[in-house]
Amino acid sequence: ASGYFFIAGFPLVLLVVYLAVVNFKPLYWLLIACIPISTEIQLPGGLGTDLPTEPIIVGLMVLFGIFVLRNLKNLSFELIHHPVGLVLLLHVSWIAATTITSDLFVVSLKFLLAKLWYVVTFFALTAYLLRSDKDYRQFFWIFFWPFIFMVAVIMVRHALLGFSFQGIHSIMHPFQRNHVNYAAALALFYPYLLLMTQRYKRWSMPWLILVGALAFVLAAIYFSYTRAAYISLVIALGAYVVIRWRLMRYALIVAAIGGVLGITYMVRDNTYLEYAPNYDRTISHERFDNLIEATYKMEDISTMERVYRWVAAGHMAPERPFFGWGPGNFVNFYKPFAVTSFQTYVSDNPEQSGIHSYFFMTLVEQGVPGLLIFLALLVVFFMRGEYLYHALADFPLRQNIVLTVILSTTIITAFLLINDLIETDKVGSFFFINLALFINQDLFLMRRRKEELQGEGEGEV
Repeated sequence: ASGYFFIAGFPLVLLVVYLAVVNFKPLYWLLIACIPISTEIQLPGGLGTDLPTEPIIVGLMVLFGIFVLRNLKNLSFELIHHPVGLVLLLHVSWIAATTITSDLFVVSLKFLLAKLWYVVTFFALTAYLLRSDKDYRQFFWIFFWPFIFMVAVIMVRHALLGFSFQGIHSIMHPFQRNHVNYAAALALFYPYLLLMTQRYKRWSMPWLILVGALAFVLAAIYFSYTRAAYISLVIALGAYVVIRWRLMRYALIVAAIGGVLGITYMVRDNTYLEYAPNYDRTISHERFDNLIEATYKMEDISTMERVYRWVAAGHMAPERPFFGWGPGNFVNFYKPFAVTSFQTYVSDNPEQSGIHSYFFMTLVEQGVPGLLIFLALLVVFFMRGEYLYHALADFPLRQNIVLTVILSTTIITAFLLINDLIETDKVGSFFFINLALFINQDLFLMRRRKEELQGEGEGEV
């Protein structure tokens, strides 16, 4: 009667709140189911949120925080004693420190709060709830069906447009912000689909469903027309070979050397200026093959706009090398540091989008220590991951989980080179879920070995 239709949702909200207080695990499952189909809403004052996921994330953070405080004596804190957990804690702590020194404190505080509820809900709560293989399977299937629904809707829309490259930009709403976020969501979940097929008997119904989904999602990745998605899957395949042959140490050393040499080459004698684009020829393209050609000719507008912002980041970082400019602040300060010779038609940036590289973003906003801490998190994860994969050879189901999360995180890391996606619910959720699932498998192995040692000791007595 009032015309405010949202009032009709109050009884449902009250029911959800009641159930969450009694047992928050169903609310967690609801969150997982909503991730693929959540939508981004712009609020007054330039704020935005993801519905219905973000309110649930915040609610679960509060509920889990209360639960932890009420059960401090009975809970184990192995999670933050694990090397990955410790570095992640240091990562969040440094974000808090750089928030205090930020020029725009309110902006940085919002960034910090968002980071906290992502870490608490998707990392800490996931580690608490998803400890058994049964929990893992339930998590997979609860996410799987809404995920496939989302992909099916977008694929049908795209088919009606003849799978055109130009058409991919107009069919993402309400599930995805753009085709890059969509491709990242598809790619990071692909290892889950692929390795879950090994858990079911061939030609069984679940196996057939998963094989069909593998082909369907691979087609969706292809028709996303996203270069980063293709490359990330190839990198994930390379990561699998590296893990199987215990080459992770050498791969990371080569990657580090390559990164240092590449940056040194570009910075020395201002060599990067030689790669400035031709303003009149740097345009967007309506055909994917033209886009690929334009990419290596450095005439693609999306690629060169990234370079424009990376060059600005290169000038910003030396100004504040220790604490940086503050979390979330790149977009507010980068314009005076940009080099006009790299400018493109979209450099006005009216939508206030970010730097499009999580590593550059971390360097600029959190300083050199912030970047080193984040790199340390990845190095510890991948080095420990290789060891854990081989150590769990007697526990194939858990070994399967470890390989899944390593490959998924590899794909996310590849995307982070040219995108900043950890603060999005579609990608950031899985980054922290992967870390939590990984640590749980490591803690399982530690407990088993401790039990074996105790058993041997008792036998000697």
